Amino acid sequence: MPSETDCNISALTAMFIKKYFEEFDPGDRRLTKGRTITETDIVIHAGQSGDFFPHHMDEEWCKTQSFKKRIAHGTLIFTVAIGLTADRVNEVSMTYGYERLRFTKPVFIGDTIHVVVTIKDKKDHKKPGFGLVTELVETFNQHDEPVMVCEHILMVEKKS
Repeated sequence: MPSETDCNISALTAMFIKKYFEEFDPGDRRLTKGRTITETDIVIHAGQSGDFFPHHMDEEWCKTQSFKKRIAHGTLIFTVAIGLTADRVNEVSMTYGYERLRFTKPVFIGDTIHVVVTIKDKKDHKKPGFGLVTELVETFNQHDEPVMVCEHILMVEKKS
């Protein structure tokens, strides 16, 4: 019977993969698990970012606005959404950047978000031995309404 240490090492090594540039196929998709946004998330993010705007922090003021309740920071949703996609460490790639970030609908306390990642494009990079893979990152709430979209660009090592 495996020991607890053996199981922990096995789980950790399962997080690490090697997926080379040639192994990415445009159109491939993956879905993340869900994550509920809490008041604590908003308060901690306000403290870390310094963004204490009333849209996020003042329930009574928000009642006078069009959404009628507090909304999560866009940067919080971006952070959580990208974190949801980080379920594996690809040892032969790194983040090159993000483009075309849009917040398409507000996220409220108690909303649960999940992410669909679709390989959109791939092309050679000027650095020999590497290519760029563009992922379309679409974030949805519990009603399957889009709340955020962006493109994540990866620099990925080639096999040859």
